[in-house]
Amino acid sequence: MLAAAGLATEVVSPDIDERAVEERYLAEGGSIDGLALCLARAKALAGSLLRNHAFCIGADQTLTVGERLLHKPRDVAQAARSLAVLAGRTHRLTSAFCVARDGKPLYAENDRAELHMRSLDAGEIAQYLDLAGPAVLSTVGAYQIEGLGVHLFDRIDGDHATILGLPMLKLLAWLRCQGLVVI
Repeated sequence: MLAAAGLATEVVSPDIDERAVEERYLAEGGSIDGLALCLARAKALAGSLLRNHAFCIGADQTLTVGERLLHKPRDVAQAARSLAVLAGRTHRLTSAFCVARDGKPLYAENDRAELHMRSLDAGEIAQYLDLAGPAVLSTVGAYQIEGLGVHLFDRIDGDHATILGLPMLKLLAWLRCQGLVVI
C-alpha cells in the first residue's frame, strides 16, 4: 500500500514475538481495543533500532467479535472454525500504525472498521476455503476482502485501507504535516 501511494520503502521484519507482546500487554491491564496499537508500536520500535535515522512504520491489525479476539488461523480446520464464529455476525477490525525513529515513537494512530459477514453454513465455508486456498492462513479472520473474501460479506462500514491493515489516510496526513511527503 505504501509503494502504491508513491512512498519509497524498505521492508524490514523485526524479530518480535507478537503473542508474547500481546500476553504481556493484556496481563498489564491493556485493553483489547488498544492491542493493535501496542503491536504496531513494538514493530516500529524494533525496526527503528535496525535502521538508524530512518522513519520506521510498524503496523498491525486485530479482529474482535464481541469481546473475543481472533488470530490468524494455524491450519484450514482452524480457519473453518474462525469463519463459523464470524458467520452471520458483525466483527471489528482495528488497524494501527506507529512511526518511530532511533528507538523513539514519534506518532501512533488507529482506525476501526465494522464488517458484517453473511450467514454461512458448513458447506459454504468449506467451498470458500477450497477456492481461496492457503491465502486464508495469512490473515486474521481467514479472508482477504480484496479477493474472494469479499463474497462473505453483506455490509462493510469503514475505510478500505483500514480493512486492509493500515489507516493510510491518517498516516499520509501525519507525513504531510512533517514535510515528509509533498502531495
